[in-house]
Amino acid sequence: MVESHPLLGYFLDAAKGVFPPVDGEVTVLGPLAGGLECSVAFTGHAVVATARPADEVRAHGADGFGESMSPDFLRHLAGPGGWIGCLDATLVAPGSGGPAQLGPLDGADAHPRVQHAREIRAGVEVYGDARGLVTLAQGLAGRRELSIELHDPDEPLPGRGRTLIADALTLVPEGEPVFAAVSPGNARSLRAFLACGFTPVGSEVLLRPRRPGRPV
Repeated sequence: MVESHPLLGYFLDAAKGVFPPVDGEVTVLGPLAGGLECSVAFTGHAVVATARPADEVRAHGADGFGESMSPDFLRHLAGPGGWIGCLDATLVAPGSGGPAQLGPLDGADAHPRVQHAREIRAGVEVYGDARGLVTLAQGLAGRRELSIELHDPDEPLPGRGRTLIADALTLVPEGEPVFAAVSPGNARSLRAFLACGFTPVGSEVLLRPRRPGRPV
């Protein structure tokens, strides 16, 4: 388990429909655990978790109206050669609880989805069945995160993604918020999460900076 970060409060508030002011400003917090940093955009307000000073963040053009996600700002934040993740939509839904509809999935340690989850999250648990796999973990800022991947996304059996997500929500206690980060270009996945009751609350980019004296 990793210690929760002040950014967690922003996510949990957003899950309840409470957002930062629409003022175009940027809130700068300290870096995340594990050498990670991030830029998160809500409507009209950005939150950046970084080791860089707040004045420097603002001086390089970050604002609450989209510039906190600009390529130039993100590259400055990461430094030359630092890793920049993809831009994701931030979604949230309440867990449904009840009897768990998925069991642990053995033998998935080498799966790219599982390996990626373990690089950036803590306490990764893997579930699944013939449709695909699900990871549940402690993710960005300590929030609970869910991700899925179908074994064969082109198999002509519609609705598998939606049913897998719905079953995954039974692994989360009723009413507890669970988050998903979905690339906007992954339209199938985005539609499936929205159909299962997930609500967009913002967008995010995760980074692992490389700066003088600091390895990636």
